[in-house]
Amino acid sequence: MKKIRKKSFPLACLPGAVGCGGKRSTRSAAAFLCALAFLGQMALFETGHALIFGGLQAQAAVSADSPLQTASAEQPAKTIQNPKILLAEEPGRKELLSEEPSPEEPAFQLYAKAAVLMDADSGRVLYEKEGSTRLPNASTTKILTAILTIESGKMEETATVSEYGASQPKVRLGMQAGDTFLIRDLLYSLMLESHNDSAVVIAEHIGGSVEGFAAMMNEKAREIGCTDTYFITPNGLDAQDETGVHGTTARDLALMLSYCLKNETFLEITRTSAYSFSNGNGSRQYSCSNHNSFLSMMEGALTGKTGFTGNAGYCYVGALRQGERTFVVALLACGWPNNKSYKWVDTRELMSYGLNQYRYEEVFEHEKELSDILVEGARPKDWKLYQKTYVKPLIADSELKVLKKDSEEITVVYDVPKSLTAPVKSGTQIGTASYFLEEQCIGTYPITVEESVEQMEEDWYFQYIMQNFFLPG
Repeated sequence: MKKIRKKSFPLACLPGAVGCGGKRSTRSAAAFLCALAFLGQMALFETGHALIFGGLQAQAAVSADSPLQTASAEQPAKTIQNPKILLAEEPGRKELLSEEPSPEEPAFQLYAKAAVLMDADSGRVLYEKEGSTRLPNASTTKILTAILTIESGKMEETATVSEYGASQPKVRLGMQAGDTFLIRDLLYSLMLESHNDSAVVIAEHIGGSVEGFAAMMNEKAREIGCTDTYFITPNGLDAQDETGVHGTTARDLALMLSYCLKNETFLEITRTSAYSFSNGNGSRQYSCSNHNSFLSMMEGALTGKTGFTGNAGYCYVGALRQGERTFVVALLACGWPNNKSYKWVDTRELMSYGLNQYRYEEVFEHEKELSDILVEGARPKDWKLYQKTYVKPLIADSELKVLKKDSEEITVVYDVPKSLTAPVKSGTQIGTASYFLEEQCIGTYPITVEESVEQMEEDWYFQYIMQNFFLPG
């Protein structure tokens, strides 16, 4: 809590008052002094206030720091549904956030060295195993190659195959140097058959070179929110340079696919079962089939990309949507030959865990009423000398649906000041209501004031005396 430092000052030295340099007429000054002499015969007391006409002092409280302070700790915690609702200043809040029991670990064991189950809508990790460990990720790299190409707006352009592009190892389309292809067609080759030569031709056309396109990939990864991704090749083949090894983390890979899910063209391409096209002059025909077995494995399977290299092992990233829930699974180093099926076992385990454990729940605390807040230095209403002025804090009604387990708790922290200093304008934000799922903030909402409050003016006391004791009534 911020400390409040109290200061006292002579009433006669209020700005503009007689004897403090205020420019008032002799008549007004005489009237004011007469009024003081008259009131000097009276003792005016009210709890927390006193005018002492012997010393002519008034007490005023001023904030030592910012006017924003935490709410009173007197209000007890309140529960909505399963969540715990605590005021920001309530003793023990930090202990509550740090001492909550962690969610029970799933009973299954995964083959993958690194794995993540993610809520695609929020990017929240629901389960992880070595989720932040960077590893080679093979052809799952191609989801970023694809989304960059789609967003470039160059899908209808024609690309020419270079010697380097034609020399790429299997799996490849089998193009020849000098061939031309529509970028759109190469995207189907890239995502359905995972052709390495198609990835290089796309990269050279979009980025000017493989190195230029890799720089675009790494920039895009950072934009998406990836924190430990470094790509060298557009196809995910094992590579290393002076900066590092080509690779990513399971968390970053899941974030990439979560981003791709927002693009309908990406979904259209990756969900296509078969696709045929020809080179630019029509001399050769090509057919592609989708090798993502997950699409027929579970109800709601949405998209995905497989991968394998000697360093990466089997990798996979895939998405599933049922109703309003969308889950993404990312697996790295999920077995080596002859364990090609491990990635499907792990994917099914993680997706089933998400479907069985997580549901959307509305957690916003509707019609929440906070205690009124004192306004210091406010002009009293109805000319009542000792009347305290309060304002009502408001939180606009909203909705907050969160994907959570039954055992996970919501904590709401209302960060509001103990008092304000006039003037206060209606609609001014004075604090926040922050919602936490476990220790992760999932939403912050402004707290405003309902009405305006005027500041006490320097001549208010003079007007008060004149109105109550000298003006005819």
